[in-house]
Amino acid sequence: MRFGWRAISGPVLTVAITLLAILLDRFVPVPSPAPLFVCIVALAGALSGLGSAMISAGLAVICAALFFLNHRGVAFAPADLVRLGLLAATAAGTAAITGLMRERLLGTFAAERQSHATAARLSAALDQVDIGIVLLDAETRAEFINRAFRDYFALPDEIADGKPPFVALMYHGRDTGAFELPEDELATFIAQRMEMVRIGDATPINIALRSGEVLRFVCAVLPDGGRMLSYTPVTDLVRHTDAPTRADYYRSLRDPTGRKLIRYLRVAE
Repeated sequence: MRFGWRAISGPVLTVAITLLAILLDRFVPVPSPAPLFVCIVALAGALSGLGSAMISAGLAVICAALFFLNHRGVAFAPADLVRLGLLAATAAGTAAITGLMRERLLGTFAAERQSHATAARLSAALDQVDIGIVLLDAETRAEFINRAFRDYFALPDEIADGKPPFVALMYHGRDTGAFELPEDELATFIAQRMEMVRIGDATPINIALRSGEVLRFVCAVLPDGGRMLSYTPVTDLVRHTDAPTRADYYRSLRDPTGRKLIRYLRVAE
């Protein structure tokens, strides 16, 4: 138990309430402060944990005994002993419940913070690779889209961060002229990709872009029913039969900074 205002708040309040009750009892009849002591024990457990709550519970029993002695001015009656026993059991139980609940909640919050930190690091790492990554939930809405995918398909951040459905990503690629396909084949191409994602078909396919790049598309089914879509650049592998004089050009397409230049040129067009 750390020493601080949270730790001493329960014991201090218990003693203060007892002194106030004894003082007022000299002028007007004051009922037993035992119910208020239980509330203070719960408050101490919520603020500082089990240690402060148990100290407050012990003080509550002692202070209640002092109040009964001051109130009656004689030895304890059997009824007073029963009340003290009930107060001791109630205060101890309240201290245990609130203290343990606080420890469990703090542990849960710490685990969530650790999970969020890990997710943030993973997201930052995935933004550094040249493989486009899209994570879909069970309803095929994009929960995460990394930087490479946004650059390949000139996807604005405001759209990517809005958790668009996968079909919207396909239509965006169609509307921006990203695919190296005739107009009359685009509808069939989009329908096939949607079906692959729906059934979780992991067959890899190559997607040619108008920028000259070729991406290998793979759909993987996740345990929660979502999908992970990967777009791996395979331009050099697919175009190995092209003219050797064009080799430097195709290699430049794999430069992550080159993707941004292509995006800017496409916007200018």
